[in-house]
Amino acid sequence: MAAPVTAGKRLAFLDWTRGFAACIMLQGHVSHSFTHKDLRNDSFYVFSQFFGGLTPAVFLFLTGVTLGFLMDSQSKKQPSGSSRIVSTLYRARYLLLIGILFHFQMWATAFGQSDWVNIFKVDILNCMAAAIALLAPLALLDTHARIRYGALAGFAIACASPFVTQMDLSWMNPFLRNYLVPSHAFFSLFPWGAFVAFGLCCGSVLRQVKDEDLPRIMPWAGLIGLVLISASRFVADLPFTLYPKADFWLDSPLLILIKLGVILLITCWAFLMTRYVNPHGWSFVRQLGTTSLLVYWVHTELVYGRWLGAWKEALTVPQTVLMAIFVMSLMVLLSVAKTGWQGFPGVPALFKDWWASLREPVPVPGAGD
Repeated sequence: MAAPVTAGKRLAFLDWTRGFAACIMLQGHVSHSFTHKDLRNDSFYVFSQFFGGLTPAVFLFLTGVTLGFLMDSQSKKQPSGSSRIVSTLYRARYLLLIGILFHFQMWATAFGQSDWVNIFKVDILNCMAAAIALLAPLALLDTHARIRYGALAGFAIACASPFVTQMDLSWMNPFLRNYLVPSHAFFSLFPWGAFVAFGLCCGSVLRQVKDEDLPRIMPWAGLIGLVLISASRFVADLPFTLYPKADFWLDSPLLILIKLGVILLITCWAFLMTRYVNPHGWSFVRQLGTTSLLVYWVHTELVYGRWLGAWKEALTVPQTVLMAIFVMSLMVLLSVAKTGWQGFPGVPALFKDWWASLREPVPVPGAGD
């Protein structure tokens, strides 16, 4: 019997999906930071920001997929349910600390031009941490049951979001309230946490699938994505709604399902690319996906920090495109510097050997005496 597809190796199509989201993120952030103010009503900028808005959903979804892998591994290694929950909470704590450290670094390098409260801004890493902590009890279940309850949790978070928006939570501490209440300024648990739950469901499915069955399963994922997009768009156009008040672009469950459908289509396309089009060659898209956290951290400082301040909100459309290519190229080089040149085309063997020698630890004279 063949081993599950996720056993002991990275899934290339998930790295490709993550890298594709990184590419969208890079162009969106560069456009947001450098496009001239007078050009922000033009189609180039509008489409750039529209597609850039998909990036957080992809990252959150893939965080849920990884969480599904983690819970499956824990269920096989740790018989104690409480231990599995604690391990999951440790993962949430790690992401929360990384998120705070990231904003602390951004605040420190702003040299007094940023308010200290921004250190605790609810950004995408904070949302990942909150969603993982919320879903931690699912570690008590077996992998098959997590498929069902992960999907239910995702629907529950999405459907509850418009009601949370309407709740009067003015009594709550603002730092905590920002984690819960939908807002255009923060990545709150409602509705963004739904993507982590849906990712947990899909990650649990992948843990049940064998490698030879993926070509049969992935087209169904794409078909489900098309159905979600079409059905959600149809329901959104109906003249009535179940909610007394809802903002489609802020807290609508239908927007969450549309984005989920797009993510499934991207993932299906990524599988086709990495399985049949370029199964063994190097891809800059997949390369970015293997170091997405590093790329996210460094490019944010580069694009929104003081490094390129002379060009902020001052570039034409062609200049912005060139800046996006420049930043993306830098991030690819940074990623390669992190992982090495595995699979990179056209690199002489001698250079590969030299690069590998640089990455080997330097022996300490007399250490083995």
